Amino acid sequence: MIIAIANDHGGTELKQYLLQVLRGQDAIQIIDFGIGDHQSVDYPEYARKVCRAVLDGEANRGILICGTGLGMSMAANRFPGIRAALCHDEFTARLSRQHNDANILVLGGRVTGAPVAEAIVQVWLANAFEGGRHQRRISMMDP
Repeated sequence: MIIAIANDHGGTELKQYLLQVLRGQDAIQIIDFGIGDHQSVDYPEYARKVCRAVLDGEANRGILICGTGLGMSMAANRFPGIRAALCHDEFTARLSRQHNDANILVLGGRVTGAPVAEAIVQVWLANAFEGGRHQRRISMMDP
């Protein structure tokens, strides 16, 4: 699986932590579109890079990280075909995949601790879309 990941200045530490975790997994390749420092940047630019990679098939899924996750969520969900889910726990991560077919996971680097974020990512990656009645609802969102 190819994962596109990006962050703004509010998500630098959490992204670095998650990169170490993800790069240790054999079946995962990472495309890092984010920054490596704390210099203020405009998060919509980084959300766009990950959304384009997912929509163009360059990546299977994406992860976006900003301070709270709110800005990245709003920016990502403006792209038709993107279903970005801001998750704060394993339950929402699991259902975002099973029921909503989320193709982008959003995390808040200033509000989610690294071990919790790692658990969220692992659950999100491990779960598949259930389809069925959920597909009908997903189809209502896409143009």
